[in-house]
Amino acid sequence: MRNFRLVTSLLLLGCLLAFTTHVPAQSSGMNADEAHRKAEALLKQMNLDEKIGQMNQAAGMMIPGLGGAKPDDLIAKGGVGSVLWLIDVKEINRLQHIAVEKSRLHIPILFAFDVIHGYRTAFPVPLGMASSWDPSVEEAAQRYAGQDARAAGILWTFTPMVDIARDARWGRIVEGAGEDPYLGAAMARAQVRGFQGENVGPDSVLVCVKHFAGYGAAEGGRDYDSSYVPEELMQNVYLKPFHAAAAAGAGSFMSAYMDLNDVPASGNHWLLTNVLRDQWGYKGFVVSDAFAVASLQVHGFAKDAEDAALKGVTAGLNMDMASGTYVKNIAKLVSEGKIKETQLDAMVLPILEAKYKLGLFEKPYVDEAKVESTLNRQEGRELERKIASRSMVLLRNENQTLPLKKDLKKIAVIGPLADSTHDIEGGWTVEGLFGGGGKSHPVTVLAGLKNALPNAQISVVPGPTPGKVFLGMVDQFSGSKAVTPPTAQETSEWIAKTKSAAADADVVIAVMGEMASMSSEAASRASMKLPGIQQEMLEAAVASGKPVVLVLENGRPVDINWAAEHVPAILESWFPGTEGGNAVADVLFGAVNPGGKLPVSWAHSAGEEPLYYNHNLTHEPEDRPNFTSRYWDVASKPLYPFGYGLSYTSFKFDNLRLSKASMKTGEATEVQVDVTNTGSVAGDAVGQVYIHQRYGSASRPVRQLEGFKRVALKPGEKQTLTFTLGKDELQFWDPQTKTWVVEPSTFDLWAGEDSTAKLHAELTVTE
Repeated sequence: MRNFRLVTSLLLLGCLLAFTTHVPAQSSGMNADEAHRKAEALLKQMNLDEKIGQMNQAAGMMIPGLGGAKPDDLIAKGGVGSVLWLIDVKEINRLQHIAVEKSRLHIPILFAFDVIHGYRTAFPVPLGMASSWDPSVEEAAQRYAGQDARAAGILWTFTPMVDIARDARWGRIVEGAGEDPYLGAAMARAQVRGFQGENVGPDSVLVCVKHFAGYGAAEGGRDYDSSYVPEELMQNVYLKPFHAAAAAGAGSFMSAYMDLNDVPASGNHWLLTNVLRDQWGYKGFVVSDAFAVASLQVHGFAKDAEDAALKGVTAGLNMDMASGTYVKNIAKLVSEGKIKETQLDAMVLPILEAKYKLGLFEKPYVDEAKVESTLNRQEGRELERKIASRSMVLLRNENQTLPLKKDLKKIAVIGPLADSTHDIEGGWTVEGLFGGGGKSHPVTVLAGLKNALPNAQISVVPGPTPGKVFLGMVDQFSGSKAVTPPTAQETSEWIAKTKSAAADADVVIAVMGEMASMSSEAASRASMKLPGIQQEMLEAAVASGKPVVLVLENGRPVDINWAAEHVPAILESWFPGTEGGNAVADVLFGAVNPGGKLPVSWAHSAGEEPLYYNHNLTHEPEDRPNFTSRYWDVASKPLYPFGYGLSYTSFKFDNLRLSKASMKTGEATEVQVDVTNTGSVAGDAVGQVYIHQRYGSASRPVRQLEGFKRVALKPGEKQTLTFTLGKDELQFWDPQTKTWVVEPSTFDLWAGEDSTAKLHAELTVTE
C-alpha cells in the first residue's frame, strides 16, 4: 500500500480521541449458510446509498495528500463499510459506536490494517519465514499475529502477499515466499489457515490475498511499473499461489496497482471475473489497493472518476480502498442505467457475509482492558525466537568456523546493523516502525551476543550512521534528501577502528546488509551491493587474519561475491524480528542447528536479474560440456541455487524409487527417497523433489519443484520421505489448447537438498 510508512508514523504519533466502550457477549460464530441467509436478509433492507457505503473503505484519520476529514458523518449515514490506517483502539471503538448506534441499519465497520509479519511481536519477514521450508512456521506466526490483531480491533489484514518474485531488485520480494509457485502456494495456504483457521469465525482475522495479479513481474524490478505476462506464464507460475489461497478459503483478495498486459489490474475483467470468479469459483470479495480505482484515470484507462467507478464495478471489484470514487459516483451510474442495482447486490453480499462470519455484528467493540495483556504475552517472544532461528540459512561454513565456542573472551562486532533496533524487525511492522513509538523492544544482534556471553569482552564498531551508510536513500517519513556520504577522513577512521577491534578479538562478527526501508514497497534497487562502506569494513576485518562471521540482515539477496570467497562463515538471517538477536546467537553458538533453505536463486549481481531456477531449456543448455556462461563478466548460474542451505551436520540422499515407473495420465505414483544424517549432531534435512517433462505440446522448465519435506534427524538416523506425483503435480497450462493438461511423456525426477540435486529417476506417462 502506497505511503504505508508515512501513514503508520502519523498513526503512532497522532493523539486520537478516547471513548468508553461497551463489550457485548462473545460470539458463538455461524456457518457459511447462516451468514449467507442473514446477509441476504440485511441486503433486502438496504437502500442504494447504504449498499454503496459497504463498497467504500475510508481512511481512519486525516492524512495530508492521502485522506480527507474523519468519516464520522459518512459512517452515521451508513456510507462506510470498512476503515483502514487506524490502530488506536479508542478511536476504533468511537467510530464503531457511530456505525452501530447511529446508522439506520446498525451495520458494523470492518477495521483493516497491514498485519504482515506480526502485530507488536514482529516475526521474521515473510521471505525469511519462507526460508524455513516449513509451512507450519507461517501458520503459527500468523495465528499468533491474528490473535494480537483481533484483540486490538483489527479483523481484516492485508496479507498474505503471494506475488511470485523472480527479480531481486524488486523491493517487495521481502513480503512474499520467493520465486517458486509450489513453495509459494504452500506458504499461502499456511497463512490463510493461520489467520482464519479452517473456516472464518469469531476468532478469525480475515485475510486479503495480494496483489492480484502479476505485480511481482514489474518491468526492471521497478515497483508500480507495468507487467507483461503471457497467459501461459500467468497460469503456470504467477497465479498458482493465489489459486492455492482461494482454495484454502481466503476471505478476500486485493487487486494490484499496475497495468497487466496494458489493462490495469483493478479494472481487469479477465483477472477479477474470468479467472477469479468463473474459473476458480471464488465467492469472497475483492478490494482495490490504495487509491487504485481513482488511479484508473492516471493510467489513461478511465476517462474520469465516473468512468473509473464504472470500470471497477464491471470488472468485478467489490470495494474501493480510500479513493472515494465509488461512494461519489456509483449512484449516478445506477440512475443512468450503466450499472444495475442487482450488480451492486452481488458486490455487497460477500462483504456482509464476511462480517457475519467474523461475529462482528455480535461483538463489534474492542475490549480495551485486554489489549495490552494480549499484545505483551511472553509466549509470543518465545515463539518468535524459535521461528527466527528456524528461518535462517547458513550459506557458507569453511573449516567448521561455526558453531562458535562459548568460551570466547573477546568478540569484535562490526557493521551498522549490529545494534539497530530500527532494522532488525524489518519493514511493515504495525508498531515500532523505525522506532516510531512502538513497544516491542527488539533484541539486536549485539544484545543477543551479550545475552549469550555475558562475561565476554565485546567491542563494537558500527561504522557511519545509517543516514551516511545508506547513501542516496530518501527519508521515507520526511522526504528529506539530506543524506551525506562519509568523508575520506571519516572512512579512514572507521576502517582503522575496524582493524584495531579485529586485531584484538578472538572472532569478528560482521552484521551487515540493508536498512529495513531499503526493501518493501517503493524500495527497489538497481544495485545489490552492500551500501556505504560495509564492504571496506568487511575486507579490513578479514585482513586481520582473525575468523570472521558475516551475519546478513536484508530483504533480498545482496552482492556478497567477495565474501563468498574470503569470509569463512555467512549466515543469512533476513530481518529476523523482535527476538532476532537472540535467535542469531542461538544459531552462531550451536543451540540451534540451522536448517533453512533459500526460497530464491542468489545472483552474483543485479545485472543477472531476473534470475530463477525454473526457466525453460534453450538450444544451448547450461549443462552441456564446455558451456561457460551467457555473460562475459560473470557466471550465468547463481552464486547459491534455489533450495540451498547448509547445516552443522551432513545428509545423504539415496535409494530414489517410484511405486510406478510407468502410469497413465489419470494415475499417480509415489516417490520415495531415503535421507540419512551422516554427521555427528542432530539437524534438519529438507528433502526436495523436482521434475522435468522432456517433450510435449510446449517447452517445460528445466526443473520445477513438486514436493518438499523438512525432517529432524539424529546422528545416524535415516528416514524415508514419500511424495505423490499425480495430476496436480504433472499438469500445466497448455498454450495451444488453453487448458490444463497432463501429457504422455517421459519425466525426469530428481531428489536431494536443493535445485541442483543429482539423484535421478525416470517416470513414463502414457495415454
